[in-house]
Amino acid sequence: MLGNVLKKVALVLLVVVVYQNWGKIERLFNPSQTVSEQTRAQANVVLYATDWCGYCKQTKRFLDSKGIPFKEFDIEKDAEARKAYEALGGRGIPLIDVNGTLIRGFDQDEILAALK
Repeated sequence: MLGNVLKKVALVLLVVVVYQNWGKIERLFNPSQTVSEQTRAQANVVLYATDWCGYCKQTKRFLDSKGIPFKEFDIEKDAEARKAYEALGGRGIPLIDVNGTLIRGFDQDEILAALK
């Protein structure tokens, strides 16, 4: 009985870990879909987000899957990040600063266009 419960808990934990790291896992199997080395080297990406935001998580997975380095700031836990977010106009999350271009919400095409 206890063995079955432990197996189910282990399976749930495995699913959660895979879900959280899907971008990195996907990049291992699809390296041809990554952004060029030069683009990654020149990328200056800042993500203003929260822990509970689903679109923020999608943004992080996308950036990870493309191998794009980024700095993440939680606007609920970091007062300085909140000030920076508000100085940029706030109004929703995620707020992504890609090389000086502000993107409100998760949009893969806008992110890739701002990187070029």
